[in-house]
Amino acid sequence: MSMHDQKTVAIVGGSGYAGGEFLRLALNHPHLNVTQVTSERNAGTMVSMVHPNLRGRTNLKFRRAAELDEADIIVLALPHGHAAHRIAEFEARGKIIVDLSADFRLKDPEVYRATYGEDHPTPDKLGEWVYGNPELHREDLRGATRIACAGCFATSVILALYPLLKLGVLLPKDIIATGLVGSSAAGASASDSSHHPERAGSLRVYKPVGHRHTAEAQQELPGHFPLHLTAISTPRVRGILTTAQAWIPDGYSDRDVWSAYREVYAQEPFIRIVKVAKGIHRYPDPMLLDGTNYCDIGFEMDMDTGRVVLMSAIDNLVKGTAGHAIQSLNIALDWPETTGLEFAGLHPA
Repeated sequence: MSMHDQKTVAIVGGSGYAGGEFLRLALNHPHLNVTQVTSERNAGTMVSMVHPNLRGRTNLKFRRAAELDEADIIVLALPHGHAAHRIAEFEARGKIIVDLSADFRLKDPEVYRATYGEDHPTPDKLGEWVYGNPELHREDLRGATRIACAGCFATSVILALYPLLKLGVLLPKDIIATGLVGSSAAGASASDSSHHPERAGSLRVYKPVGHRHTAEAQQELPGHFPLHLTAISTPRVRGILTTAQAWIPDGYSDRDVWSAYREVYAQEPFIRIVKVAKGIHRYPDPMLLDGTNYCDIGFEMDMDTGRVVLMSAIDNLVKGTAGHAIQSLNIALDWPETTGLEFAGLHPA
């Protein structure tokens, strides 16, 4: 296709895992032409020095954000708070802004303050942003110019619960969700907890209560019910496996759970219901999803108690971050929704 059929893209903060993953996907997208990638620390360095998987795929060098030229699409992959404080600067350089951080996900400034412990720097702008979950907000995303991409843990929780809450298949009582999270979700910056001797082989509970993605999930899910999230770090680099404990009303069965998922997700290109009677792949497994934009969802019921265990698996950097950003852009710009996201994953991985 000709260059005239493409949109130019600038990635701000492209040396981290989220920005690098967006770049990887964008380089394989026929309608996106990445022209700039910024990094203050790596300015002047070849992008492939930081993202070696992209050797031979791009000749771009990192530049400073102060040198940012105009582009059709500005993708912000900055640490928390930076995008919101500098949003006017970026709005002056691009018509469409995609933020991969948490800065514009929450609609209520009071909820933002309670979640992040500070006032939002531009609360008047919160209503301009569409939450980047295509399964819930496809119509809102059409023509959108401000996309606030969802949190990875929040995405896995929301996609598992949404159809059942929407159709009243779950009781409106406490739902407890636990996420087993890969190390890349913590970002590219090193810390004591990411030091190899401390991380390798470890299963560490790092957020038993008060996870910030709780506010996102409660904002997006139907009904008012208590939602409790716990996050556990795992030795895997990519992936989130979430299990959610919930209860169904008397008289309901697994057939009602099946029906709800089928009704709501029947036409979804990246949702797969995984419930197989035998074999070792009976339930979702993030290992099979590395590099893909799929969310695999499964469930199992205890008919004696009415408890249902919901399971969802995603690659936190793709369906949890850069992949649903690309999917949202495809919808916003009226391109086929799966464009640039066709990778099926690997087995064995």
